[in-house]
Amino acid sequence: QLPTGLYKKVLVILHDSVLPYMNEPTLMMDFLTVAYGIGGAISLLALNGLFILIHQHNLEYPDFYKKLYNLLDPSIYHVKYRARFFHLTDLFLSSSHLPAYLVAAFIKRLSRLALTAPPEALLMIIPFICNLFRRHPACRLLVHRPGGPADMSEDPYVMEEEEPSESRALESSLWEIQSLQNHYHPDVAKAAAVLNQSLSEMEDDISGLLELSAYELFDKEVKKKAVDVPLEFEQVRGLFGKKNDIFAEHFSLD
Repeated sequence: QLPTGLYKKVLVILHDSVLPYMNEPTLMMDFLTVAYGIGGAISLLALNGLFILIHQHNLEYPDFYKKLYNLLDPSIYHVKYRARFFHLTDLFLSSSHLPAYLVAAFIKRLSRLALTAPPEALLMIIPFICNLFRRHPACRLLVHRPGGPADMSEDPYVMEEEEPSESRALESSLWEIQSLQNHYHPDVAKAAAVLNQSLSEMEDDISGLLELSAYELFDKEVKKKAVDVPLEFEQVRGLFGKKNDIFAEHFSLD
């Protein structure tokens, strides 16, 4: 048992400073699987090491995708390690052999959580979801289902279900992304509107969006060239701006 702070320090460097120099990296299987089961930031950080063991050392982890699915909660768009998590999730969901129900469950859960996500996270997650549709065409019925649920009350998807196969995601539709088409941030609304059209075959490069911050988003808006908008206005005549204001008889504006 390690203190939480020490767990994080170890897991942050394990994948590039420890595992490559071990004669038998598989000795870390138990440590990483236990860390992955703890939850929260520790589970996110354990993904790097697990990915190396799965990808390079044939680690079999039957419940891997179930646990990855259950890591998706509202905090995932706000955590410090968001970029690392979504980079690895993108890799794990890149295989074309994954069943449609599993990918649909990830798409649906990410979309539901997106309703409360900040704009900088939405500008990353919407292209992420579009890429999943490109890789797994069987899931496109979530977008094109006629007469699908219009809101949460009619949605058959079970958000609280821990098992992706039981979530009924394939019976649902992406009304959440349609809601984001009316988002207050114009870039988010524009990104969400892409699903109204047929998607191109080429995947979107999300590497530059993983670490997008609110500061960068604000800085981009500030640096935009302002457009002069002609306005009609009534010139102020009195203290409170009305033509026949009694105060205008006693007060004047220099």
